[in-house]
Amino acid sequence: MREQRMPRLREDGRVPDSPATVPSDPSPETGSDAAPWAADPGLRRALTEAVLAAARAARPLVGCGDGDAVDAAAVDALRRALAGVPADIRVVSGEGEKDEAPMLHPGERFGTGRGPSLDLVVDPVDGTRLAAGGYPGAMAILAVAPRGAFADLGPAFYLDKLVHAGPEASGVDGAGAQAPGQALALDASVADNLSRLAAAHDRPVSTLRVAVQRRPRNATVADAVLAAGAQLHEFEHGDIERVVHAVCATGDLDLLLGIGGAPEGLLEAAIVRAHGGVMRARLSPQSDAERERLDGVLAAPGASGAGRLEGLSRPEGVGLDALCAAPALVVIAPVTPCAVGPAGAPLVIVDTAQRLDGWEPVSAGLTAG
Repeated sequence: MREQRMPRLREDGRVPDSPATVPSDPSPETGSDAAPWAADPGLRRALTEAVLAAARAARPLVGCGDGDAVDAAAVDALRRALAGVPADIRVVSGEGEKDEAPMLHPGERFGTGRGPSLDLVVDPVDGTRLAAGGYPGAMAILAVAPRGAFADLGPAFYLDKLVHAGPEASGVDGAGAQAPGQALALDASVADNLSRLAAAHDRPVSTLRVAVQRRPRNATVADAVLAAGAQLHEFEHGDIERVVHAVCATGDLDLLLGIGGAPEGLLEAAIVRAHGGVMRARLSPQSDAERERLDGVLAAPGASGAGRLEGLSRPEGVGLDALCAAPALVVIAPVTPCAVGPAGAPLVIVDTAQRLDGWEPVSAGLTAG
């Protein structure tokens, strides 16, 4: 398929109001060797219908001002649709706990019980505030992978993330051998990471476009991006969209940095893996309660997920394999217009059959939260 350039991200940090046109289900043949189960047309169709059901249920509530109502409608529709998926599906992350919103709960089982054993990470509506406020950027999204492939993040609500398309930056010493310490790293400074990325792409730092969510917790990162001379793309909501832009070859960003939602991080890891990108993450608790919950898991011998959480708690964090250890199938459907079209790949289905023509924002700006 001919590559297309993603719509240019707007300077106010928002995506364009129209989704890009891509095939609703790219051919799975390219990814079938890595994930033969994901090439099953019946499974792909059933998962796509489940995500579409969630999106369709949420769309009539766009602009209603009630995020919980948006989430509840999508969750109810998704539950019903997932029951008929030809697989044995276990929920690993259902997103809503962090926001105390309606959700699919970790450990819940769905599907017919016949077919592959899969783990599910899902956000019935990513960008609930955007949908409730009548803004672009809200989507229904899920990812499934073989049992045990996704990290069990337990009580983690937030991760510090670093995402780019690759190749992984590296240096070469005088003898032609790879020099250590040149890959982008969470425990490196922002300036060093930007220098390494620029060198890997043979570009000046000033041409790099870096996405950072506009939150007080990320203010230091945003300031460091500007101090290094790179272009800062701040945004209020929609970090999955920004990961798409940062990791896809036709994207409009070079790097995503900063602290964002942990459940979204697993969905993002699936997208990054599907596109051969680079991702690192580490725990970044944002409250004493979250910190105490994580400490309790890490201190408990043999606790479920403690091993991966231990890696996530280190300053260097973990790489993609610790977040999503095997190829995953991702399905996305817009609730309001989204600029995620070029995410489409053999293992990423993006439904753009309904272009949401005539859509207009219906309310004024959202505040950061």
